[in-house]
Amino acid sequence: MPSRILQIASGIKDLKIRGAGRIARAAVEALKIATLEYSGPRDLASFRKYLASVAGILLHTRPTAVSLLNAVVFVLKALRGVNTLNEARDSVLRAADEFIANSLNALSRISEIGSKRIKEGSIILTHCHSSAAVGVITRAFKEGRVVKVYSTETRPFMQGRITVSQLLKQGVPVIQIPDSAVRYIMHEVDYVLVGADTVASNGAVVNKIGTSQVALAAKESRVRVYVAAESYKFSPLTLVGELVKIEYRSPEEVTPREWIEKHPKVKVLNPVFDVTPPEYIDVIITEYGVIPPQAAILILIDKLGWTLESIKYSEGIFEDAEKLVELM
Repeated sequence: MPSRILQIASGIKDLKIRGAGRIARAAVEALKIATLEYSGPRDLASFRKYLASVAGILLHTRPTAVSLLNAVVFVLKALRGVNTLNEARDSVLRAADEFIANSLNALSRISEIGSKRIKEGSIILTHCHSSAAVGVITRAFKEGRVVKVYSTETRPFMQGRITVSQLLKQGVPVIQIPDSAVRYIMHEVDYVLVGADTVASNGAVVNKIGTSQVALAAKESRVRVYVAAESYKFSPLTLVGELVKIEYRSPEEVTPREWIEKHPKVKVLNPVFDVTPPEYIDVIITEYGVIPPQAAILILIDKLGWTLESIKYSEGIFEDAEKLVELM
């Protein structure tokens, strides 16, 4: 196994490589290295088996990182219909280059596509920080479509301050508000625009805690909710019934240690994400276009290379990557 592949795998596992896009591109680069430096038996079956072993190593680094899984599947789908080792290698390399290029261009495409969905003179509300959402807002502002943005603080880590800082640098008029003020100002808002950590196969969106409450307030006020998300954030595992794991972080991010120690009988919960049902979302903006949330499954099949057979097997992928290659 080439040392560079193991270095990439280690970087993903140890969180030295972070962020959905960077993780995905790193995994694809590892598969590309494996293909270029393959020196095993000169037959297709041996190459497929070797690529499966590399895929297995990568998948085990961050089992919950859906972008990594989608990146691996996108490259492995290149093995469909090939008959020789040379065909397989050429096909895999083309797929790897295509994924990396699409990934790097995704945010630009989302900004371009999303800005067109916002009418002139609009007021936007956004929650937490999303590069995709900031990109759409910035482009829409420069096109004269956005006149003001409300950005929640997004407690407890205050990621909303990152959003404010980035928008101000682009000249976008922005107002920071407490999370609890969302319903109060919703009557002024034309669109809610947020990012996503994961998009389930039914269109439900997993995002920073509080997103579902923002969407609920928007629905009550008949405000459209847009989600901006790269395609590699769509999760095939949810189609077979697996729930997206909601991470809990330290209570001390919410409440000072001194207070916790003073009140030992009080339990403090700090969930990082929540789930917004698809019926609270109007559209999802991807680099491939705008889709209703219920069409999320089409992104998985038409754009990312999943088949119904491989989706059904997806629960076992982490134990048997070679089976995944067979299903491709």
